[in-house]
Amino acid sequence: MLDNAPWAPLVASAITVVLILVLGFVLRNVSHRLITRVVNRAATGGSITSRFRKDTATDGIDALLNERRKQRAETMGSVLKHVASIVILGTAVLTVLDRLTIPIAPLLTSVGILGVAIGFGAQELVKDFIAGMFMLLEDQYGVGDVIDAGAAVGTVEAVTLRVTRLRDADGRVWYVRNGTITRVGNESQGWSRAYMDVPVAYDADVVGVRVLLEHVAEEIWADPELRESKIVEQPQVFGVEQLSDSSLVFRITAKTLPAQQAAVSRELRLRVKAALDSAGIAMVSTA
Repeated sequence: MLDNAPWAPLVASAITVVLILVLGFVLRNVSHRLITRVVNRAATGGSITSRFRKDTATDGIDALLNERRKQRAETMGSVLKHVASIVILGTAVLTVLDRLTIPIAPLLTSVGILGVAIGFGAQELVKDFIAGMFMLLEDQYGVGDVIDAGAAVGTVEAVTLRVTRLRDADGRVWYVRNGTITRVGNESQGWSRAYMDVPVAYDADVVGVRVLLEHVAEEIWADPELRESKIVEQPQVFGVEQLSDSSLVFRITAKTLPAQQAAVSRELRLRVKAALDSAGIAMVSTA
C-alpha cells in the first residue's frame, strides 16, 4: 500500500537527500578529525638544539621553534580543512540536486564562469596564497626569525597565507604580502655566525697576534655561560684576512645559536680588546 501511495516517491527522495547530506557531514567531520590528528602530530617533534647542552636559553629557543612548527602545521591544517569541506559538501550538494532532477550542467557552467571572473579579479590574492603555502611547506622562515624580505628587515611576528608581519629595529611594524616577496634572507635559521675583524699595525708580530687571538677563542669556548647558551663551536681564527700598507686585519669567527650572533660579537670585542691591551698591541684604523 505504501508503494502505491502517491507521496511514496517524494518520501523516498527526501530520505535519500537527508542520507546524502548526513553522509556528507559525517565524511567532513571524519576528514577534519584526521587532519587535526595529523596536524597535532606534525606540531610536535624533536628539537634541533637537542645536540647542545640544555639550559634556559636553549629551552627558550626550543619553545620558539615548537611554536613556529605548531603555527605552520595549524595553518596548513586550516587550509586542508577548508579544501576538504568544499570538496565533500560541494559533492553532496551536487548529488542532491541531481537526485532532485535539477539540471546541474548550467549551474556548473555558471560557477566555472564566476570562478574565472573571480580569478582574474583576485590574481594578486591567489598569488599571495600560493606563495604563502609554499613558504610554509618549505619552512623558509617562521615566527621569531630575523629576515630580510626585501621590502623590510625585521623579526617575524606573525605568518599567514596572505601576509607576513615584521617588526624592524625601530619598532615599526611591516605587513608584507607573501606574493611580493621574491627573495628572503633568513638570519636566524639553524645557526648564525658572529665575527670580528682585528686590525693591527703592519709591522706587528703575525704569529704572536694569531696566538693571542687563538687564546681568546679558547677562553670563550671554555666559558660555560657562553658555551651552553650562545656558542655551539669553538671560535676560529682565520689569520690575516686583509693586508694593506698600514695594517694587517685578522678575523675571528664563532658559530652561534640562532639570533645570538650580536651578543657573541660584543663579547668577542670586549675580550679581544682586553687581550690586546694586556699584550701592548694597539689596534689601528683600516681607513
